[in-house]
Amino acid sequence: MAEGLSDHHRQLAQRKREAITSSATALFLDHGYAGTSLARIAEAAGVSKSTLFKQFPTKAALFEAIVSESWKQGAGHASTPPPAGDLRGGLTAIGRRYAELVGRPGMTALFRIVIAELPRLPELGRMQFQLGKLPYFDSVRLYLQAEHEAGTARVPDAESAANQFLGMIANFVLWPRMLLTDWNPAADETDQAVDEAVETMLARYATGHHR
Repeated sequence: MAEGLSDHHRQLAQRKREAITSSATALFLDHGYAGTSLARIAEAAGVSKSTLFKQFPTKAALFEAIVSESWKQGAGHASTPPPAGDLRGGLTAIGRRYAELVGRPGMTALFRIVIAELPRLPELGRMQFQLGKLPYFDSVRLYLQAEHEAGTARVPDAESAANQFLGMIANFVLWPRMLLTDWNPAADETDQAVDEAVETMLARYATGHHR
C-alpha cells in the first residue's frame, strides 16, 4: 500500500514538474526570461508557489532543468554511443536520433529563448552549451574516436568530424526553423538529409570496405 502511494506521489510530482517546465518555456518565449517571474510560472502551471520553489528554488535552476531535459527527451540513450565496428550503421543511428531531437518544437523554442536573451543574459547561452549541446557533442566525438581506434575510420580530428556531421543535419532540420515558421520537412526528407550526411562522412573518413 505504502509503495503504491509512493508511486502515485512520484507520478504526481513528475506531472507537476512537466507542467512547470512546459509553462516556463512558453512564458520565456512570449515574455522573455527576465520578464517572467516564478510566481507567473506557478500560476500558468496550475501549481502553488511553494510547490514550484520546492522543485526549483531559483529561475536559473528552472532554466537549467529545461535545458537538460530538452536535450534528453526523445533522444534515447544519446550519451551512450553505438558500439564501434559499423560506421554506416552507427552514424545513421546517431544522425536519426539527433534529427529527431533538434527537430522537436521544444528545441526550437529553447534556442529562440537563448538567442533572444543572449545580449542581456549570456549565462543562458553557457547553460545551453554546457548542459545540453556539449554532452551530446562529446558522445558523438567519442564514438568517432572509437571507430578510428577500431580501424573502421580514419578520423585524425574527431572534434572537427563531429562538428561536420551534426552541422550537416542541423543545417537542414534546426536552423531553417529559426527563421521560417512553416519549415517542417517530412520524415522521409529528414531521413534523406541524414543519409546524405552519412554518405559524406563515409566518403571522407571510412577505411577500405567500410565505405
